[in-house]
Amino acid sequence: MEPEKTPRERAEDLISLLVADWRPTLRQGLWAISIAFVLGVLVAIGYAYDITLWDWAKLLIIPAAIAFGGLWFNAQQRDREQNLAREHAQDEALQAYLDQMSQLLTDEKRPLHRAQLGDSLSMVARARTLTVLSRLGSDRKRSVLQFLYESGLINRDNPIVKLSGISILGSITGAADLTGIDLSFAYIGGADLSGTQMVGADLAFAG
Repeated sequence: MEPEKTPRERAEDLISLLVADWRPTLRQGLWAISIAFVLGVLVAIGYAYDITLWDWAKLLIIPAAIAFGGLWFNAQQRDREQNLAREHAQDEALQAYLDQMSQLLTDEKRPLHRAQLGDSLSMVARARTLTVLSRLGSDRKRSVLQFLYESGLINRDNPIVKLSGISILGSITGAADLTGIDLSFAYIGGADLSGTQMVGADLAFAG
């Protein structure tokens, strides 16, 4: 006949049934001890000075509200800082791209305008364009598209940088003049084309 289990052993058996392999960590144990100690002090003080639980609650509401407000403010501030950091990173990426492409366009020996579609210089320009577009939001993508168009790099008659397979969603908005642009095989699904001038544009297989 097995000896009768102590209350603690029975409690551990119950916990093991409810939560498999439950074992409190050292940190959890310290927190439990701290909370129990604080509650014990509050109960003792309340008993000595006739302070009810409701009195303690009213006393702690303001500090708790201040603490919550501080945490909320810190979270908002952290989000703002992260957003500013992302915006700054996108600005730097866009500026670096424009600088690099401008150097290619103004190169004395072999300017980008003289490149042929599919040659090494054209592929370098396309790779840089693909890389920067993947890092930018809609507004800055629009700046890239406008730059390529105004530089004569994505004109239908002589496209130098192909946008095939590249998503430019959000780069096209109404009231834009993109006459004769080459967007063949580019992904423009969902773009707002209302009011956009695209006379003579190549939209073959644009998704």
